[in-house]
Amino acid sequence: MRALIYEAPETMILREVAAPSPRPHEAIIRVAYSGICGSELSGFLGHNSLRKPPLVFGHELSGWIESVGEDVAGLATGTPVTVNPLVTCGRCDYCVSGRQQLCPQRQLLGAHLPGCNADLVAVPAASVLPLPDGMSLRDAAMAEPAACAVRAVETSGIGPTSSALVLGAGPIGLFILQILEQHGVVQRFVADLNPARLAMATAMGATAVRPGPDGLAAAVLEATGGRGVDVSFDAVGSPQTRRDCLSSTVPGGEVVLVGLHTDETSFPVNSIIRSQVTLSGVFAYSAVNFRTALQWLEAGRIGLKEGVVVAPLSDGPQWYARLVGGDGAAKVLLQPGHGQDADADEGGVSS
Repeated sequence: MRALIYEAPETMILREVAAPSPRPHEAIIRVAYSGICGSELSGFLGHNSLRKPPLVFGHELSGWIESVGEDVAGLATGTPVTVNPLVTCGRCDYCVSGRQQLCPQRQLLGAHLPGCNADLVAVPAASVLPLPDGMSLRDAAMAEPAACAVRAVETSGIGPTSSALVLGAGPIGLFILQILEQHGVVQRFVADLNPARLAMATAMGATAVRPGPDGLAAAVLEATGGRGVDVSFDAVGSPQTRRDCLSSTVPGGEVVLVGLHTDETSFPVNSIIRSQVTLSGVFAYSAVNFRTALQWLEAGRIGLKEGVVVAPLSDGPQWYARLVGGDGAAKVLLQPGHGQDADADEGGVSS
């Protein structure tokens, strides 16, 4: 099969490699779409400790069941599916209490395990979710970033009367805005340096805030009549965006940290204490969050239509480089292309 191999920082090469065979309890998925996640861009640059060459990236996917291992029941060849790429033990206290994302033995496709930037990928059969009848494979490939957003909003406990700020209008930020709307949140503010992504966010009904001479927090305060927001979501993960979220949040409010871009950030801790602001770290999603995301995508309650780029797998290296360079695509879906029609009747941007 063909696979896009990360071989060194900023170096990916499409190679012919041995196709995987299913082990017991595994399924082999023929990939229809493989999304590029923002967390993989730092890996592409060589800045991510989880992603070491040589490695096949990719953990956002949809496709069809190619084959299954012995002892796998209920999964028929050719069934359209998506996959929860967070592989957990299923037995620890975190797993049995529905907090699978905290499993100490967790592994992620495209980081600890070979990913889906390939014709075929091996996954645990228990992680496979058959698609509802008629659901598009393209939408299903975005269940993973949508699940991250479901988890982030769920963790915040935000209600309809609250106001929210989302920093970063990438895929997860855009999904957070949509899920906030599903929770009845009317006052939704968004900031992003990329004009194309900011336009997508405002098309979803969010109010754009742009930093002026006194910075972003001053612009948020002006937009909210000097009050600030009840909950802010950092979907970037830089020291500046984390501090901007804190400065934009009301006393007694909450800052939800989603982005993983930079590890170290300094905060004015005394100010956090005196203002009783809660800092919440949110990682990935539970199995229930993933199923919720898939259901909401299928129902059309959430979804990304504008700014979605579909490109052949062979164009993967240039798209990683373009996204690192600030390309405004909302989501790039790589398509191995193997003769089976993947949502041929759908619109969208392609390259």
